[in-house]
Amino acid sequence: MSGPVPTDAAQEQEKGRVALWLDPEDMAWLSRICRCPADASESEKERCARVRFRARAALHKAGLRD
Repeated sequence: MSGPVPTDAAQEQEKGRVALWLDPEDMAWLSRICRCPADASESEKERCARVRFRARAALHKAGLRD
């Protein structure tokens, strides 16, 4: 298995994304938490799912989660 591929900062900026550096414990919490109310719109639920997915992916890429 090959190692993680470094993030291309320029490509991420082109997509309008910004870096967010968090402690692993905070990232793990963020990957699990969802505070969407029962009446949340689909777009709100999708946004929450994207944030949780990216938090889990960041932990995985850092070798801190399987």
